[in-house]
Amino acid sequence: MTIAIYPGSFDPITKGHLDILKTGAEVFDKVIIAVAHNSEKKGFLPTDVRVQLIKESVTHLENVEVDSFEGLTIEYAKKRGAKVLIRGLRAVSDFEYELQLSQANSALSEDIKTVFLTTKPKYNFISSSTIKEIYLNNGDISKFVPAPVYDYLLKRKVC
Repeated sequence: MTIAIYPGSFDPITKGHLDILKTGAEVFDKVIIAVAHNSEKKGFLPTDVRVQLIKESVTHLENVEVDSFEGLTIEYAKKRGAKVLIRGLRAVSDFEYELQLSQANSALSEDIKTVFLTTKPKYNFISSSTIKEIYLNNGDISKFVPAPVYDYLLKRKVC
């Protein structure tokens, strides 16, 4: 069984992330979407909330597990028995950073490979940063994030 890790901050998860995840779930036997937790940084959403919202957003994907981790992605992948890291590409501008990250991970563990997956063109411009900016300026994010994220953020704004 091939286990793949799809790591990221997912702060918040977007429909673009889910598009990458869906493709990964079609290619690999099991995909663990792993929310990176950095105790040095305060995220937009707490890690446990991100994990819960992702769980609610992926119920239709039977071979997907949601987890969180702290530390090096490559060490987490080893601990979970993964042989593949999934990285998403929206545009050419993502490639240079992702290539460097992939090469660093390869230097740390030659046994774990990185696979780059692209989003559908309609999601190319969507990023968590863009979503936060739209949300914080009272824009409508409903078409960019899954329903559980939209509902959570709508309730959060009212409170």
